[in-house]
Amino acid sequence: MRMPDVNGHFGEFGGRYVPETLMALLLDLEKDFSLCWKDPSFRKEFRFYLEEYAGRPTRLYYAERLSRQLKTLKVYLKREDLLHTGAHKVNNTLGQILVARRMGKKRIIAETGAGQHGVATATVCALFGLKCVVYMGSEDVKRQALNVVRMKLMGADVVPVESGSKTLKDAMNEAIRDWVTNVRDTYYLIGTVAGPHPYPYMVREFQSVIGIEARKQFLQKEKKLPDYLVACVGGGSNAMGLFYPFHQDKKVHIIGVEAAGHGLHSGAHSAAITAGSPGVLHGCKSALLQDENGQVSIAHSVAAGLDYPGVGPEHAYFNDTGIAEYVGVTDVEAIEALKVLSRTEGIIPALESAHAIAYLPKLARKVKGKKTVILCLSGRGDKDMGTISEVLGA
Repeated sequence: MRMPDVNGHFGEFGGRYVPETLMALLLDLEKDFSLCWKDPSFRKEFRFYLEEYAGRPTRLYYAERLSRQLKTLKVYLKREDLLHTGAHKVNNTLGQILVARRMGKKRIIAETGAGQHGVATATVCALFGLKCVVYMGSEDVKRQALNVVRMKLMGADVVPVESGSKTLKDAMNEAIRDWVTNVRDTYYLIGTVAGPHPYPYMVREFQSVIGIEARKQFLQKEKKLPDYLVACVGGGSNAMGLFYPFHQDKKVHIIGVEAAGHGLHSGAHSAAITAGSPGVLHGCKSALLQDENGQVSIAHSVAAGLDYPGVGPEHAYFNDTGIAEYVGVTDVEAIEALKVLSRTEGIIPALESAHAIAYLPKLARKVKGKKTVILCLSGRGDKDMGTISEVLGA
């Protein structure tokens, strides 16, 4: 069965739950994206910018010292942190900006949490000379100050959002309000595999370059498929980008790592799949953190990019169907993992990516014999030095 179906559903998840004002726009976007994706000239242009501008293919790096420490795991890192802008987000922004240009849109808006999607959006807007407005929770503006400077330097207007928890959910709310008001000339460049159809599908297709490359590279190095895939999951674009090209391989175990914050039973986490329930947020049905009355709960994670109360609908579908397993990692575990990778491999990961790394010791204790792992190192940790310094008192 084609996923998503013609109405944008992954099983019971996905779809379009939006104001009537946006329906025609989403239908046009679905049609325009489909035409672009089938057009060899669009694919060629997208590939050109991925390679010549963003720096693809990224390396699949064998983390020898980390693997030695883990004993039972041979770990390969898919180095999305080496891309231009410092994270996987640019794969998607390059794809969507090319669609927006073909649609004739002159103004681009985006939401951002950790700031990496905001930076990647500001980057492609500067590249193509388009106006850029980025909505960012005021709490994230403080903890991701470096990325705010980067966005402004490239000409973006960064709008701090003061409502709600002042984080990613609230930034997305404001971006949607802007979009409803300015549908004629504005393109909303969503940064993850969430939102109304066709966004989860479109972002997955643009990000699947991660898994397509990793599969080819791993086969060249090991002459077989990996035993495990591991990636952090907030909205889930880096994870879906790695997972999707392997999702029909029954012998490859797929593990998404959510932010357990202060603990899954603390009420202060972002683990929508492992501790949430089905609900509707930002235009799609998926797993969601909510109270008994269906009110969206405030999420928490030390990683700004995982600080979101929902998840992409295809991840909820993967969980329900057993295609992937989802687990939680706490703030403390993620910070310790960041230190471990920094000291074993000389690679400082983003706090988001550190959640995936933090699950490796748990996996190492479960497996029998020697197993191979591809881990998506979704971004670099430069942006998190303020948070790390504050937490560690450095």
